[in-house]
Amino acid sequence: MAARDLQERIKKLIVDRRLPSGAPLPTEPELMRLLGASRNSVREALKALQAMGIVEIRHGFGTYVGSMSFAPMIEGLAFRTVAGHYRGEDSLLQLLELREAVETGLVSRLAGRLAQADLAELDALVDRMEREAAEGTGLAETDRAFHATLYRGLDNVLLGEVLEAFWDAFHRVRRDLAATPQDPRVTCRQHREIVDAVRSGDSLRAERAIRDHFGDLRARLSHTPTATP
Repeated sequence: MAARDLQERIKKLIVDRRLPSGAPLPTEPELMRLLGASRNSVREALKALQAMGIVEIRHGFGTYVGSMSFAPMIEGLAFRTVAGHYRGEDSLLQLLELREAVETGLVSRLAGRLAQADLAELDALVDRMEREAAEGTGLAETDRAFHATLYRGLDNVLLGEVLEAFWDAFHRVRRDLAATPQDPRVTCRQHREIVDAVRSGDSLRAERAIRDHFGDLRARLSHTPTATP
């Protein structure tokens, strides 16, 4: 039996049995019988699925349904972007453009729709950014919390996880490549404008605020020299 086919059959078993994350899978002998496959074939299929985060192998305890996290996706995005950068490609800019396309398309849906509690939380996060900027500390974690809070208003868990994956991969690559840092005061001002635009209910203004933010990032990344390993 082809390795890919065996992986697909194990995935189908998880779906058909509606097994949640953390649920135990059948034992190796049971999988061998159910799938009509050898022990080595089952083990190799499980290892491949573990690398994708679909299953978790706990040695001495068994195999369980994995967390289904986006960690493999983040690793792949980050590695592809760094490797492309070293080949002289504009891979970091490409990843930025991907984030921009997604966020620009979503932010207009939030204009005038966010609850007051969410807007107050966003205001507080920008206030924290301003304090961090004045103190000379990094804004990365507060920036991340801002974007997560902003799109949480769409009430789409999967979408939130995808955006987090893009954010994480992009900022990990930026750290690896030592991209030119942004003036923290500009970062604060841009995020304040995003909140004000969403609060105003003006969808075009909200889109423009996001584009301005990404446009500034794109301009700085365009001047990041190609790295040498």
